Amino acid sequence: MRVAEIWRYPVKSLAGERLGQAEVTRNGIAGDRVVHVRDRRGRVVTARTHRGLLALHGTLGVDGEPLIDGRPWTAAESAAAVRAAAGPDATLARHDGPERFDVLPLLVATDGAIAALGVDGRRLRPNLVVAGVRGLLERQWPGRRLGIGTVIIALEKLRGRCVMTTYDPDTQTQDLSVLQRIIDDFGGRMALDSAVLAEGTIAIGDPVVLLP
Repeated sequence: MRVAEIWRYPVKSLAGERLGQAEVTRNGIAGDRVVHVRDRRGRVVTARTHRGLLALHGTLGVDGEPLIDGRPWTAAESAAAVRAAAGPDATLARHDGPERFDVLPLLVATDGAIAALGVDGRRLRPNLVVAGVRGLLERQWPGRRLGIGTVIIALEKLRGRCVMTTYDPDTQTQDLSVLQRIIDDFGGRMALDSAVLAEGTIAIGDPVVLLP
């Protein structure tokens, strides 16, 4: 097995960036989901209710600060773009704490399961895609660990999927049959919620070993 894809989402619910290598910390991919959108009451707003956020692209600048469509997340243009997507009261906030993740800091998907589902794997919003996995073997992995160089990842449980999977990552067109198929054929779960036990740097093509 090998690392096929690495993804980071510097701004939660925005389209992310595909990386050639990444630093993996106890809080997942460095720079992942460090900025989020809030409503007027301070609640986190996501693309589950405002799909237009997926049309904006979050990347990380050379200074380590998130960009939105190439502009600093603090720029007036970034604020305007987010308000257009998430409502006139939407604001952006930075927070680096572990609670910024919906579940655990890392989501691991496999090429076999993505092929079985038959859709663009970006719909699952993984951090890592592992290639060389036959069929649905990932469903036997909860409780196991992955080793990638010095990095050790604890595969905790299969992720319960939501309406986010129904949006085309390029057009944001909704196809409810995607989630229905995940429910009907995969028990509503796809990819693995994971924790980082040992930190390090990973890169595309790195060997991946399934540990006890």
